[in-house]
Amino acid sequence: MSLITIILNILLPPLAVFLKHGLGVTFLISLLLTALGWLPGVIHAFYVNGR
Repeated sequence: MSLITIILNILLPPLAVFLKHGLGVTFLISLLLTALGWLPGVIHAFYVNGR
């Protein structure tokens, strides 16, 4: 995982997921979790971008 990805995971989780996985279910889940709360979105972004 690059430094830019880590920074985006923290600041803009849906953007980080979009750049790695594109538009799809993973992006929509990230968007929903970020809308519900910033921390769940960050955790999800690190999880999906880390594998």
